[in-house]
Amino acid sequence: MDLFDLIDHQLDYLDYSTLQRTSRVRVFKPRVDYFNELDETEFLARFRLSKCTVNQVHNLIKHKIMSKTQRNHAVSTEISLLLTLRYLATGSYLRSAADFCGVSPPTASRIVKKVTEAIAQLRPVTIKFPDNISTLQNGFYQIARFPRVIGALDCTHVTIQSPGGDSAENYRNRKSHFSINVQVVCDSQLRCLDIVARWPGSVHDQTIFNNSFLKQRFESGQFGNSLILGDSGYELKQYLLTPFLNPSSPAENLYNEAHIRTRNTVERCFGVCKNRFPVLRRQITLNLNRVQAIIVACFVLHNIAIDANDRNFEDYSDSHIEPHEENLALSGSDFNNNTRNRLVQEYFLPLLNNNTL
Repeated sequence: MDLFDLIDHQLDYLDYSTLQRTSRVRVFKPRVDYFNELDETEFLARFRLSKCTVNQVHNLIKHKIMSKTQRNHAVSTEISLLLTLRYLATGSYLRSAADFCGVSPPTASRIVKKVTEAIAQLRPVTIKFPDNISTLQNGFYQIARFPRVIGALDCTHVTIQSPGGDSAENYRNRKSHFSINVQVVCDSQLRCLDIVARWPGSVHDQTIFNNSFLKQRFESGQFGNSLILGDSGYELKQYLLTPFLNPSSPAENLYNEAHIRTRNTVERCFGVCKNRFPVLRRQITLNLNRVQAIIVACFVLHNIAIDANDRNFEDYSDSHIEPHEENLALSGSDFNNNTRNRLVQEYFLPLLNNNTL
């Protein structure tokens, strides 16, 4: 019997059904009901928001993240939101959040994209200047008696992985990390009033402000004689006041002290938001086209948490204060310098003489 006859003889005894390729058995992981399994303290530690606040967010976005069908064990809107919050609260790989909520990593990726975009779409109603700006001025005045201030302005870098391509180096910041440079204006209660989260890390803070809609609103006089405070990396404007680089009088020193204490709110805002959602202070490893929604969603949730009086995740220290931009901005026109000098002479000098600050 030759080799071919031997093979034919052996095949006669085989059950050809065993040779057919079997389909992969689908496995549905158990999904824990964390609303009932965890108490309030444990829930807050894992998702960074209270149960009441999560329910509030869920009611606002559930119609946008609902599955079209309930076939194949579709993930509920509640679990989708908790999975996204878990990712924002850890800043780790998506697989960790997927395992935590009992879904596959590809499913987790789709859920995070859908939910963060839905939350970011709440920006027009959660991140805005109030109609009555006098409440903003009163809040800042209580800090260091700096008059007419309605916002503190600064930028912070959110680290990302290299986006690749010809424009990748545009995202490399002065620390040689790839990042998005995010501009934020906040109020005295650390609420975000305005955010711009689309510029590469190599872009200077002044350039972002020059191209922002916020500057157009101030230039057109929408805020009257109100002021915003920025660091020395910004150009001095009639409505944007910066500190004196070389104060030459006690009144100017008093101005600088009040300026620093008042503008410090935006540094605290960054610290609180990044502590609540560590994804902002660790490297975001998702595609670049998904990063903006994640950043904006974090600040939307930050505002909702403040309005709901949720626990403040503030571990504020000097380590949260990023080094200021190099003083590349212009010092400002004589008119703007006169605006700052007039404020010193007409307001801070009398305060110094009366010892009322």
